[in-house]
Amino acid sequence: MNIAVNKGRENVAMLGIGAYRPRRVVSNAEVCRMLDSTPEWIFERTGIRNRRWISGDETLQTMATAAGERAIVNSGVDRSKIGALVLATSSWLKLTPHGAPAIAFDLGMNGIPAFDLTSGCGGFGYGVGVAADLIRAGSAEYVLVIGAETMTVGLDPTDRGTAMIFGDGAGAVVVGPSEENGISPTVWGSDGENAGAIAQDVDFLEFMNKAQALQGTDPAVEPVGRMSLRMEGPRVFRWAAVTLPRALSAALEKSGVAKEDIEVFVPHQANGRINELMKKNLGLAEDIPMANDIENTGNTSAASIPLAIEEMLVTGKAKGGQLALVLGFGAGLSYAGQVVTLPPKPIEPSF
Repeated sequence: MNIAVNKGRENVAMLGIGAYRPRRVVSNAEVCRMLDSTPEWIFERTGIRNRRWISGDETLQTMATAAGERAIVNSGVDRSKIGALVLATSSWLKLTPHGAPAIAFDLGMNGIPAFDLTSGCGGFGYGVGVAADLIRAGSAEYVLVIGAETMTVGLDPTDRGTAMIFGDGAGAVVVGPSEENGISPTVWGSDGENAGAIAQDVDFLEFMNKAQALQGTDPAVEPVGRMSLRMEGPRVFRWAAVTLPRALSAALEKSGVAKEDIEVFVPHQANGRINELMKKNLGLAEDIPMANDIENTGNTSAASIPLAIEEMLVTGKAKGGQLALVLGFGAGLSYAGQVVTLPPKPIEPSF
């Protein structure tokens, strides 16, 4: 007996993009009220002048829903045809229930397969790879991929390794069939040997035990107020300097596209210095536009690449249909990259 096999579409692309940027703009000067640093030092070391932080009624769920809605509208795809939702995030506040089903419901798509994908700052690249393969395998016709983070919820405002870097935001793309292929095979990987370079300072069990101590059940245990993200910046920088140029070269090789044909470079917005170094080491032309959304948005982890693409399209630094080399990297330590055709300029931008 032959078991049925799904028949998918070989050619896929990003058909529309949407984003949401929190209302609150936080300058380097404001960060320095709690941090032992100066605005000039922060910009010199990171390339960041401002970042966006959630405020008021803004949450990861509301941002992800807004970005997803804009992506659907900008794609022109009827939401009834979207067959799956992938939420790339590391800051959804609960393990159970996970976030994607609630966001699918908010978007009027209740009932579709919806799942969270946790791969740190490389999460969006992982999500795009999974979405493209779902369509090629025939498991869905269209997939909504959302990268959304509220990094500041777990931020220690006095930690020099993280407080100046991270921001909040959400970006989304609708991935679907196209006449010509617009998403190359994903180049991805991880380095668990260096996983501790970016990590929570306590695990959930340790946090709960110390939270009980805070209630007076065990005075001998030092209480803790929150779990915070810690990062060993120099260690991550050294890893990135060795690993990421190889990943970018592999992405180009797998795509079948020559380096000279790349028109836009969109690296994860982690650090301006790292991005400049990658561009130089890869040998990309100096006049190729490179995303610099980090300057006024900060590092938004899994949201950074779609936010950066949207910013470039809205401001005219890049155009729909151009070939872009993208690469996300971070916690894990992990990375994911592709060569993609940029989606059209958003009809409903986040600015």
